[in-house]
Amino acid sequence: MNNLPASVIDELRNINGFDAATFLAAHTQPPLTSIRINPGKECHLFADNEPVAWCPAGRYLNERPVFTLDPFYHTGAYYVQEASSMFLDRILRQHLDGRTGLRVLDLCAAPGGKSTLIASLLDKDSLLISNDVIRSRATILEENMTRWGQMNTWVTSNDPRDLGRLTGYFDVIVVDAPCSGSGLWRKDAGALNEWSEANVQLCGERQQRILADIWPALKEGGLLVYATCSYSPAEDEQILDWLASTYDVSSLTTDIQSNWNIITTESPINKMAGYRFFPGISKGEGLYIATLRKNDQAETLQYPRFKSQHNPKVLQQAGYLLRDQPINCLLTGKEDFSAMVPDHEKDWHLLQQKVYLRKAGLNLGMPSGKDWLPAHDVALSVDVAADIPFVDVSKEQALRFLKREEMGIEDIEKGWKVVKYNGLGLGWIKALGNRVNNYLPKHWRIRMELGASSEELF
Repeated sequence: MNNLPASVIDELRNINGFDAATFLAAHTQPPLTSIRINPGKECHLFADNEPVAWCPAGRYLNERPVFTLDPFYHTGAYYVQEASSMFLDRILRQHLDGRTGLRVLDLCAAPGGKSTLIASLLDKDSLLISNDVIRSRATILEENMTRWGQMNTWVTSNDPRDLGRLTGYFDVIVVDAPCSGSGLWRKDAGALNEWSEANVQLCGERQQRILADIWPALKEGGLLVYATCSYSPAEDEQILDWLASTYDVSSLTTDIQSNWNIITTESPINKMAGYRFFPGISKGEGLYIATLRKNDQAETLQYPRFKSQHNPKVLQQAGYLLRDQPINCLLTGKEDFSAMVPDHEKDWHLLQQKVYLRKAGLNLGMPSGKDWLPAHDVALSVDVAADIPFVDVSKEQALRFLKREEMGIEDIEKGWKVVKYNGLGLGWIKALGNRVNNYLPKHWRIRMELGASSEELF
């Protein structure tokens, strides 16, 4: 790939540590493949793979497999994420330093890479709101957060301006801003074809608008993590200068090691620290990321007064699905009930008034006569009870289940069962004696044909 825009390369030559020859050579090589392991789901995958230096759960893969045909992927045992983006793990570990009971927003969250990473670092009393304004992308985000299995990760689909009405609510806001995408050139030829200097300018203006809209929602003393997959200073250092000129902020630095080859930069006017990842120089794709502390005074949003809507009868009927812990059961849909940390009910009442909530708490399902129809989410949850009846399946059976095909399971006791692959949940079946009903949601099913070569998969 020798057709990279000269204007971008010329701008990057001004950054100390940037090597144009190495950068250009890297764009003739295939991109790296990396995954991040879910610490909430016990498995021993990729134990021998090279770790990502700045993220303990990250691993590099020697080649890119067909993830769709790996049942472990569908259990939420790992997430496929670009290694540079995992630097967020380093930032949050250092600057949050084990704090609990946080309210965190991932503003532009789809498909869910940074949200699943954040979820792995938060305690049960903290609450993560993962948002994407585009409804179709929010659907994918919701699926990925469900696979990750945490009760305290909720999904919204709102414009930043709507979330900005949650004044002083969030301790941390992560803005992985929509950008011109030059950092994806090695991974996606389409990103290069669509790139233009005019689009860089438009993206910079949009990034300022997004940040201005969401700024009121950050607490005084709260952290803003800003990131793009763009190489252009107009979307990176210049945005930090705009923030520093518009608001009262402090620039925060993050500890790095020299052999990681992450390049530290400063914005030209206000000397705000940022970190750049370049293919061929650091071991990942293109990324810019920076952390700021808000010093502005912020209004503090008042929680509404409410009468608890916890339904103890539902807890009595469906509580067996989850391991023993304090939970509230609320009617969060037309018929579906959800479990949530009791202290988060006040957040549910607040957020319902302000934003569109797609997913709140852990969907438990709904009553069906004397039976309980368990939600798919429970089978994937890290909180599922250990004594729930289950059937452990082979890889072939797992893929058949994921395609909603006949699994070939016989002589199974009647009743609801979690389908597990190597001990991790994939979904529900109900054995009826003469047949087995598959309760995998239809829109979750694998559409890829296994084909004649499927024997090699098993």
